[in-house]
Amino acid sequence: MSFTRMDIRRTFDILPQLQQKYNKPDCFAAKINGQYTPISTDAAVEKVNQVSLGLRSLGVGKDDKVAIISMNRPEWMFADFGIAQLGATSVPMYPSITVEDYKYIFSDADVKAVFVSDKKLLDKVREATQGLNIPPQNVFTFDKVEGARHFSELLDLGKQGNPADLEPLKAAVQPDDLLTLIYTSGTTGQPKGVMLTHNNILSNCRNAQRFVPVTKDDKALSFLPLCHIFERMVTHIYLINGVSIYYAESMETIADNLREVKPEIFTTVPRLLEKVYDKIVAKGHSLEGTKKQLFFWALNLGLKYDNQQNHGFFYNTQLALANKLIFNKWREALGSNLRCIVSGGGALQPRLARVFWAAGIPVMEGYGLTETSPVIAVGGYEPDNNMIGTVGPSSIIRR
Repeated sequence: MSFTRMDIRRTFDILPQLQQKYNKPDCFAAKINGQYTPISTDAAVEKVNQVSLGLRSLGVGKDDKVAIISMNRPEWMFADFGIAQLGATSVPMYPSITVEDYKYIFSDADVKAVFVSDKKLLDKVREATQGLNIPPQNVFTFDKVEGARHFSELLDLGKQGNPADLEPLKAAVQPDDLLTLIYTSGTTGQPKGVMLTHNNILSNCRNAQRFVPVTKDDKALSFLPLCHIFERMVTHIYLINGVSIYYAESMETIADNLREVKPEIFTTVPRLLEKVYDKIVAKGHSLEGTKKQLFFWALNLGLKYDNQQNHGFFYNTQLALANKLIFNKWREALGSNLRCIVSGGGALQPRLARVFWAAGIPVMEGYGLTETSPVIAVGGYEPDNNMIGTVGPSSIIRR
């Protein structure tokens, strides 16, 4: 599925397309009381509009800055789209940064309101806002926290408004208006705010989505931080293509969530893929006798794999047997339905790419920067457009 500049000019233009083309019972899903609870497309759009109307009633308008401090969850996206529909600017912040960094960003960005997930982060926000000349006037929590204003209060304010009133506000938002202000880590001093427009992110989606093999029938598991541009941009690609987005409970539960959700795709960073590989190898070491020998026979076959060449009849026959005896269990551990993994945020060791490709799990490696919204180059899903150890179409490299 492709989209044109006219179809989706601002990020929130994705929402009416979702309703018209991909109206689903599970647009988003999160784990609540031990099980995944779906949120329909209509319910998601309704909540986005309530966020916009609620913020508007509190005086938030075009060009105002609103912070989001939370791990991945549906409310993150409701807040992000709701802010964007007003022509305001979201300021996503890493939950793990220091109170001093919070204080600096609140002041530097002139943040007017804050969405924060839980009590622990709320305490950090409260500490960070002490002593500010103009602290954020409105702070809402996604979890219910005693003594704090809950997200539902904002939605209730929004219910008092009329979604039709948002149309002129949305119409005033231009593709080159500032969508988000992302503060990168302060390795060269204090954090620096990267200014990205609607068109920055959507132009990246237009150019990158042909590399992402997804359909409206697919599910994605999301666990890389949405406050990072990589996961956020890919999320827009998912939604443009009608993919259902399921959120992992935490970094510690990814393995369990993969088996529960059975996604067709997820994004990751090399370190997490390395951990998956290490766990699989550790399990191999715990085997005994013939099972252990078969495991490491298959692993060694995988480590020799090259998606750019035909290894010959003997190797291919062995690999087919390894996939039937050993690698099928790897795919089961990742949910059984996985079509591909997208890796970014650092260089992926070629040995990892080789063994996952050999196991029937293509790994697409990308490279980019926050300032480039973020993708500069990415390997394709097809072997002809993916050369292990590189980023970008392999046909370009061969030329």
